[in-house]
Amino acid sequence: MTDLQQGGNAPVPAGILAVSFAWPAVAGRDVDADASAYLLTGAGKVRSDADMVFYNQPQGGGGAIRFLPGSGQGAFEIEPSRLPAEIEKVVFCVTIHEAHAKGQTLALLEGASIAVAPSGGTPDLAFRPVLAGASETAMIFGELYLRNGQWKFRAVGQGFNGGLAPLARSFGIDVAEDAPAPPAPPPAPPPAPSTPVNLSKVTLEKRGQTVSLEKRGSSFGEITVNLNWSRGRKGFFGGGSAIDLDLGCLFELTDGRKGVVQALGNVFGAFAQPPYIALSGDDRTGDVSQGETLRINGAHWNEIRRVAIFANIYDGVPNWQQTDGVVLVTMPDQPPIEVRMTEGRDDRRLCGVVLIENDGGRLKATRLVDYVRDQKLLDESLGWGLRWTAGRKD
Repeated sequence: MTDLQQGGNAPVPAGILAVSFAWPAVAGRDVDADASAYLLTGAGKVRSDADMVFYNQPQGGGGAIRFLPGSGQGAFEIEPSRLPAEIEKVVFCVTIHEAHAKGQTLALLEGASIAVAPSGGTPDLAFRPVLAGASETAMIFGELYLRNGQWKFRAVGQGFNGGLAPLARSFGIDVAEDAPAPPAPPPAPPPAPSTPVNLSKVTLEKRGQTVSLEKRGSSFGEITVNLNWSRGRKGFFGGGSAIDLDLGCLFELTDGRKGVVQALGNVFGAFAQPPYIALSGDDRTGDVSQGETLRINGAHWNEIRRVAIFANIYDGVPNWQQTDGVVLVTMPDQPPIEVRMTEGRDDRRLCGVVLIENDGGRLKATRLVDYVRDQKLLDESLGWGLRWTAGRKD
């Protein structure tokens, strides 16, 4: 692997690349850092807000670049040859969320790095900017750029004060920020050509904490529930094999039908028909960078009464603290909802993470993070009323 110095560059291999960030944990400081990428033309600007790729807008360039949700500190998968012809550069950045309010800077992430690797391979290039004493709250770590028909990677290390908003605006992004409510609502404006990117991630940190979201159109669109956990540490649960942490849910429809969607028993659900909830695959080792995902069909939200999301340790010795598990709920034009599985009980194999309810058409999410022995006990604690039999995964 080549360790680049600031300003250094090197060609990257053809094909699909993985661009990933890593930084050390900051004990006791509640540092919330986010990764983002910007697709730029030769003028150094985006074509539209759609050229910003991050946790709340996870793909761009017609699918040529994807943000991998729940992928540790942040990672992207990109195929430069598939980028639109106007795109000559992709910059990769890190920002600290609410840095000013918390009195934080990038100095807290000293030791952070960016790495470029063939998809599924080991890194070819890496860069570690000097962050000791840094006063900035956002930084361009590196960039992929096209030069004479060859894609290359450059180590940048350029810092910005003010966080994500000024960084995004420097590339021509229209950023939506929270503002005081006006004294009276203005008349409804005509439809805008584009909607500003919503940057406000909602983290449910305390048991019973809720957030309620209003539909911004005819439906919520596709609601994605992603489970991810610490990977690349096989055997740290005390055995020689990786943990098998499964995502699943209990559901109840408005017509009274109830059930479960989970890999156990091969009950993967359905997206286009009842229950309008589908489990995408079963990551048995934690090696799939996207983790596990439930898709909820928001076009049928009026037919769904409630959904209880849970994570279940199917195989491996429970050690919830070391899983560093996180569930991220995303949907179009809405802030992402994050719930971290903390304060785990290692004598319990299942964690009820978040309850999603249809509250008069609104989407209401309530943090649970309730550790129980199995699905049956979660059912009983929430008053679901299902009949349970033993099952297994093929």
